[in-house]
Amino acid sequence: MSGSADRERVRRSARQIGLWTGVASAVVIAAGVGILIAIILITSHPLGDLGRPRGGPVGPDTGGNPDHVYVDVDRVVPWVIVLGIVGVALLGLIAWFAARRAVAPLEVALRAQRDFVADASHELRTPLTALSSRVQILQRRVARGEPVDDALERLRGDTATMDDILTELLLAAQADQGPVEAAVSDAAGSVRAAMELLQPIAESAGVVLHADVDTEITVAVPAVTLTRLCTALLDNAVQHAPRGTTVTAGVRADGGFAEIRVTDRGPGVRGEDRERIFTRFARGPETGRRRGFGLGLALVRGMATRYGGSVGIESTSESGTTFLLRLPRGR
Repeated sequence: MSGSADRERVRRSARQIGLWTGVASAVVIAAGVGILIAIILITSHPLGDLGRPRGGPVGPDTGGNPDHVYVDVDRVVPWVIVLGIVGVALLGLIAWFAARRAVAPLEVALRAQRDFVADASHELRTPLTALSSRVQILQRRVARGEPVDDALERLRGDTATMDDILTELLLAAQADQGPVEAAVSDAAGSVRAAMELLQPIAESAGVVLHADVDTEITVAVPAVTLTRLCTALLDNAVQHAPRGTTVTAGVRADGGFAEIRVTDRGPGVRGEDRERIFTRFARGPETGRRRGFGLGLALVRGMATRYGGSVGIESTSESGTTFLLRLPRGR
């Protein structure tokens, strides 16, 4: 959301709060005055009951006018005090509620800012780790006098991937989080691009990446976003896969949806964690490798839902876990 849209939202909220507070305060005051008048009328008596002297004539000042009444102050004052306390309490409650409503846009903005920083940090962390591994490979090749052209090309590709991710994050931060009109991308190409990015990380973990994809399956998701989704699922699988095992990513068509399955040979996911791991900052058991922050799977679910898809655990056991990502097919 742009700065001007944020300012307009704050102004609109301020107008609504001002109107609501004014109306509510007027209702409380009017109700208090009405109750006080009713009490006075109930407790009042004609002046003639006390104003006429015994045996004296009835005159205009001694109760002859039926509109003249007397009020027992001893009975009215306690009601005035009680109504005053209740009115102050109600107005304080209105002020508290109005203050909460007034700061709600600020709370939303701060939460969005924190989420963006956390998401951007997580999304750039994997490409940065891959870049670091590429640089180390490049240094070793230079030291041995080996060709470095292919390593430089991959390094350039990783840099371009980081630029694409950062651009998409900035665009997403400026856009409303409603339904989006997606571009069409190649599912197999995105899976291979994610594997290419994660290859140095998988090699350092002793894990083999294998693609089992059908070609010509398109997805109604931008290529950069689809690559991010596949990267997050594969990165999660690599972190939990034992050394010497294989992580497989498969792409199949199922009616109007494309299904992307990522399978590892890790220890599996406990039953109580099947949904918890898709919440922000939820982490599974540490594996001794680089520490995760519990954002990857939450981001996958958020992005998949935004584009009309879903993600979940298809199967899990002590011999491995399969994550299933379903996205609408492109047309």
